[in-house]
Amino acid sequence: MDDDVLPPHPPRTAGTVVDDPHAVPTPALSNLRDIGGRATADGARVRRGVAYRSAELRSPAVADDPTVASLGLRTVVDLRTFAEHAVAPDVLPAGAQGVHLDVLALDPHAPAADLTQVLADPRLAEQVLADLDPAGQMVRTYVDLVAGAPARRGYATLLRRLLDPADRPLLYHCTAGKDRTGWATTVLLVVAGVDEDGVHEEYLAVNPTVRAMYAPLLDGFAAVGGDPELLVPLLEVREEYLEAALDATEEHYGGFDGYLRRGLGLHDAELAEIRAVLRDEA
Repeated sequence: MDDDVLPPHPPRTAGTVVDDPHAVPTPALSNLRDIGGRATADGARVRRGVAYRSAELRSPAVADDPTVASLGLRTVVDLRTFAEHAVAPDVLPAGAQGVHLDVLALDPHAPAADLTQVLADPRLAEQVLADLDPAGQMVRTYVDLVAGAPARRGYATLLRRLLDPADRPLLYHCTAGKDRTGWATTVLLVVAGVDEDGVHEEYLAVNPTVRAMYAPLLDGFAAVGGDPELLVPLLEVREEYLEAALDATEEHYGGFDGYLRRGLGLHDAELAEIRAVLRDEA
């Protein structure tokens, strides 16, 4: 279940780890990061100022925040479910168009999953979380992000948006900016030629910020007698989650190249152009 199992009104703290060279600190938008700047395996570098990632654009301050405005965003891609998008539509910065790509495509008439009431009752929460098996559910979600038809359509559309200069710079996000957004970032970095270590480093780099974002939720659960550790698998990214997705590319498509071509349906010419957009050559 990605971060959509969390309360539909997530923490509003715009936490950012300021000593991270990829972080773009602003109080208006949590987990804002430039995916550029990383070295590729062949000596080039991912181009800065092309693609950004973040948590949801909930705060009204996004519309006129000077840091966000300085990015010159032309497109904001929302990877959340229909229900999440309906509860909290994106606040778009000036000059940006919104694109909604539901990569999980849950029942459009179902409410966004809400644990708020459950977390008020520690006994009920323990039972619900035991039934859910949070870590196992997260692993299954990551497989869905690779093999599920809605995810494949959504991620293919996201990549193709980079082909039109009028759509760049582009920002993509989900709720906390960690799972659906994390896989999108993995795909972009692999296409750009970043090696496995760099891909894993970026994937895990959001953990300090995400933990800070959800600290109030954990504190509140502890205050009513709950065990915060029960929630942790839902509130962070883990190597095992990313590995589940990477294993799924192997199982379903014979590897990442097969995933890009057969899973996402991207042609060689498209991949070459996207790769060129994402890279600063040495």
